[in-house]
Amino acid sequence: MPVPILLYHQIDVPPAKRVPFRSMIVHPDAFRRQMAWLKRLGYRGLSLRDALPYIEGSKTGKVAVITFDDGFRDVYENALPVLQEYGFTATNFFVAGQIGGQNAWDIPIGVAPAPCMSASQMREWAALGHEVGSHTLDHVHLPDVPPKEARRQIGQSRDMLQDMLGMPVTSFAYPYGDENTNIRTVVREAGYTHATTTERRKARPVDDDLGLPRLTIRRNDTWLHFLKKCLM
Repeated sequence: MPVPILLYHQIDVPPAKRVPFRSMIVHPDAFRRQMAWLKRLGYRGLSLRDALPYIEGSKTGKVAVITFDDGFRDVYENALPVLQEYGFTATNFFVAGQIGGQNAWDIPIGVAPAPCMSASQMREWAALGHEVGSHTLDHVHLPDVPPKEARRQIGQSRDMLQDMLGMPVTSFAYPYGDENTNIRTVVREAGYTHATTTERRKARPVDDDLGLPRLTIRRNDTWLHFLKKCLM
């Protein structure tokens, strides 16, 4: 059966109106309600790594994959306790060059600065059973950079994360969902086994392992919108 792969960015109190990409910041109370609904409906919240047998069709069951892009500290502060409470696992795709830094890629377009997790927070995330994936070194538009730079962004980010964690990193998320056949080839050659896009639908066994779709959860999603994304 098709599996919803949910995409979150920040879990925090949204800023004032007219701030760019405000819709990507989900209030902690809303996130808690969403996880409670999944639990109440009999879903297991799983990381991409843990959900692969369901996505590939070798197992069946009610599962929803929970992913976060960028490695924001507010996910550690506001989402991690909820995941632990409900017994869910999740995948966080980290911008390796900004661990302990901030969302430098967003600031030029007017997005408010927000801190990213530190290396110790990332290691705690992994130690609790959650997955660490890569989101490149610097959150670049991969199809727009020279091939050599794309290989560096994809490969060195994996190396950096593995060095910090002491464990394999096998999942990747394309920044902005931007990718093509050549980029997928580089991702595979760098050692990743699975990668996610921002194509809006559920994942199916026939999907390319390096082109898995995701459903973005936004600030203004009502409970009905959220349930439709999971159930339909």
